[in-house]
Amino acid sequence: MPDLQIPEPVPAHGLLAGKTVLVTAAAGTGIGFATARRCVEEGATVAISDRHERRLQEAADALAELAGERPLAIPCDVTQEPEVQRMFHTALSHHGHLDVLVNNAGLGGTALLTEMTDEQWQQVLDVTLTGTFRCTRAALKHMTTRGAGVIVNNASVIGWRAQEGQGHYAAAKAGVMALTRVAGVEGARHGVRVNAVAPSLAMHPFLAKVTTEDLLEELTAREAFGRAAEPWEVANVIVFLASDYSSYMTGEVVSVSSQHP
Repeated sequence: MPDLQIPEPVPAHGLLAGKTVLVTAAAGTGIGFATARRCVEEGATVAISDRHERRLQEAADALAELAGERPLAIPCDVTQEPEVQRMFHTALSHHGHLDVLVNNAGLGGTALLTEMTDEQWQQVLDVTLTGTFRCTRAALKHMTTRGAGVIVNNASVIGWRAQEGQGHYAAAKAGVMALTRVAGVEGARHGVRVNAVAPSLAMHPFLAKVTTEDLLEELTAREAFGRAAEPWEVANVIVFLASDYSSYMTGEVVSVSSQHP
């Protein structure tokens, strides 16, 4: 039986020193905030966005304690194209350019296909897939003109593996994977790389709040380590893909999982 103790976070190595990074859906306690925090630790200048303005400001306050200065915090609902445009305009006006975009915004839910409404389907697809498309499109227009840049998308192993009640989320995350591959090919000729992570189970308070204890136990039992990932463990892989250490990778989807069949 493996040691189930959660490891200590690894020391920073300046992987993103001098880079400007925008992370969407960075409020709260999940992968988005963990990624923003890790980017700061790795030397990046970070801008964050979220649709929940109060939590966004709390996240900015927490990052300010770490960075010594308050990051740019931009309220944005990725289902609204004018808000996406405003987010990028604000970030570019403030920082001058953008080296990295992390598309973390996503929305889940649980419903059997026979009981799923059009509204449930559309809401998950609009945030998780179309929102990623909107932000990717805006970032590519800037980055291809500059001839450099990196986009990292947050997908999910559910895009590969079936899970009951997750038809809309699975379809959206599979779409994010396909979008990543196409964007990677289109961006490569302009010096822009696009990759994705596909986590299995990353535990944080919000997930625990919206997921039943029985389901969490079932999902945890599938993990070889016998535990869920910590959000910072997923963030580490996102930072790797955002950094120059992954310079020959584009259009790839990297599983961040110990899940077995």
